[in-house]
Amino acid sequence: QVQLVESGGGLVEAGGSLRLSCAASGQTFDDYFMGWFRQAPGKEREFVAAISWWSGGTYYADSMKGRFTISRTNPKNTVWLQMNTLKPEDTAVYYCAATLRNSRKSGDYNYWGQGTQVTVSS
Repeated sequence: QVQLVESGGGLVEAGGSLRLSCAASGQTFDDYFMGWFRQAPGKEREFVAAISWWSGGTYYADSMKGRFTISRTNPKNTVWLQMNTLKPEDTAVYYCAATLRNSRKSGDYNYWGQGTQVTVSS
């Protein structure tokens, strides 16, 4: 049974940093792309970043490029999202997800975590 478990969310002041983690288990993810999405109240879920598990290639939404960094730790099957210079508009529930396709579309992702809340105060 595939499980994606996020952690690391919390309350931070604007300009601060947080590091989210996603622990993946239940199968081999070597062929997968791992993505981070976020959803703010009243808004659609949006793509944040993705990483190819086997190559380490990374992909970012334009608005996050330069502030957010996605990475993975192969032996521990963990995906990280380092978020710097956080803004109040980054407040959202952040989700980890997995897909076999290189995609920015949430509908292409087969597995999802439960999400972790990130709140950025002004």
